[in-house]
Amino acid sequence: MDASTWLTGSLIFLAAAVLAVPIAKALGLGSVMGYLVAGMAIGPWGLGLVRDGAQILSFSEFGVVLMLFLVGLDLEPRRLWALRVPIFGWGSVQLVGCTLLMMGAGLLAGTSWQLSLVAAFGLAMSSTAIALGVLGERHLLARESGRAVLSVSLFQDVASIPFLALVPLLGAVAVTGADPGGGSTALKAVVAVAGVIFGGRLLLRPVLRWIARSDSREIFTAASLLLVVAIAALMQSIGLSMALGAFLAGVLLADSEYRRELQTDLEPFRGLLMGLFFIAVGLGIDFGVVAARPGWIALLLAGFLLIKLVVMWAIARWMPIPKPERAVFMLLLAQGGEFGFVVFQAGAQVGVLDAAAHSVLVATVALSMLLTPLLLRLAERWMPTQGTTRPDLPELSDPQEAPVILAGFGRYGQIIGRLLFANGVNATVLDHDPEQVEVVRRFGWRVHYGDATRLDLLRTAGAGTARVLVIAVDDIEQSLAIADLARDHFPHLQVVARARNVTHWYELRQRGVTHIERETLDSALMSARTVLEKMGWEPHHARELALRFRRHTIDQLEQQLPHYKDQARLIAIAKQGRQQLETLFAQERQSPEERRREGWGE
Repeated sequence: MDASTWLTGSLIFLAAAVLAVPIAKALGLGSVMGYLVAGMAIGPWGLGLVRDGAQILSFSEFGVVLMLFLVGLDLEPRRLWALRVPIFGWGSVQLVGCTLLMMGAGLLAGTSWQLSLVAAFGLAMSSTAIALGVLGERHLLARESGRAVLSVSLFQDVASIPFLALVPLLGAVAVTGADPGGGSTALKAVVAVAGVIFGGRLLLRPVLRWIARSDSREIFTAASLLLVVAIAALMQSIGLSMALGAFLAGVLLADSEYRRELQTDLEPFRGLLMGLFFIAVGLGIDFGVVAARPGWIALLLAGFLLIKLVVMWAIARWMPIPKPERAVFMLLLAQGGEFGFVVFQAGAQVGVLDAAAHSVLVATVALSMLLTPLLLRLAERWMPTQGTTRPDLPELSDPQEAPVILAGFGRYGQIIGRLLFANGVNATVLDHDPEQVEVVRRFGWRVHYGDATRLDLLRTAGAGTARVLVIAVDDIEQSLAIADLARDHFPHLQVVARARNVTHWYELRQRGVTHIERETLDSALMSARTVLEKMGWEPHHARELALRFRRHTIDQLEQQLPHYKDQARLIAIAKQGRQQLETLFAQERQSPEERRREGWGE
């Protein structure tokens, strides 16, 4: 490809995306739908500006690889282990159930069992790219429906490895009856996955640490891309899922000190390549096949969507998914997926699928991916409202220089901010909730929209020169992520943090944060003082008792900190502390004569 052709192609793709995506988002259809429509518009069945999308699709699939790597970075091994039941339990129910039902339908229609199995398995796969893209847009990844969709999608990627090893066997049985060596492919899969896991543990962190010492951001970005490309190349070289290998690498680095840096560096590439991927899917819809067999494709599309919706509905009733979120779970997993293309291609290469069947199946999956944003739009009234009608706000982009950064401006952060501003202390205020930002701005507060868990945004907020960082966000995971960033990249900052509960307090202290306030402790003590006063205690005495209780509680937490993961030890220290406090207060309630008589102070 010469420079002129490359420039022309780039101009076409970028112009199509820039025009289609804003229109789709303005209509409430989401960016995924915009990219798909852009691909159809410039493809051979639209304006004909691009004739062959196969190469573009192959290249843009790396966007899915990057997406799975970033998803893995958000899942520490202990959190992934906590999802083992939905991944291997409900994931297997979804995939096996959908495959068997659709295979049965294919057999009833008179197709061979090999073709029915490959077609059913490919149609049972769901689009991880569209699912996670929609969940991210609607801020649902952290909710039950988001975790359920992620779990089932991960199992599909895992299950694709042995199935792709099985496809050549099916082709051999269908054509010659020979065994083409599927067992060696399975052995390669096990060796490759084990290599990624153990190599990641032993090599990745020391290498990243060595590169980070160069203090060159562009080299660290290049190293991040090299890491993902190398793992993807390893997996592809032995015919396995590139996305799964990238996901495993992400999980291995999820609890490393470079997690946030990797996320910040790779996020822009992921977004661009994912957009290119969806454009390529739109390009690949063969409307000639659709026009030649409209009835068959419509029947196949309706049939496989109906079967998957029924299976998803049955699973959703048993999983802990709130009713308002079940529509998300069902619709996002009912569509076909990008990995279905890979399965169908493998089936066509070994002769299980002929050219006509391959074209029909690819067109059906592509149409299902196109329909998903439309179905979600129609089902929106049954979906959770959080994240669906939020205003679009630009993130903080102008560098700030205030001495204080206040992350979170909800009910807790507003009190801190009001006191600071009333005393002439300037602060850069960040909040990641667009609705909250809109509301407080109406009251005259200068609040910036932005996610303080992002390293680049913290730098823009002035963390490099600020003196104090106040962590007042509601979400515990986000609070800990911000504390990690401050510790790793801005050690000069004095961190003042809000703790939602005792466990949160322990986690912050483990990160070196010393200025922590439990959000309910002082308000509860104020209520307790009022109760004592109403029961007859003098106000100054009630105040003194509350302060003494507060000091005792904080001292006890510090004493428990080294043992906070040992529940038996925690219980013993808590009981001992409670007895000491009760004894101390009982002593104060007695008169001097009674204390001398019982031997206190001797």
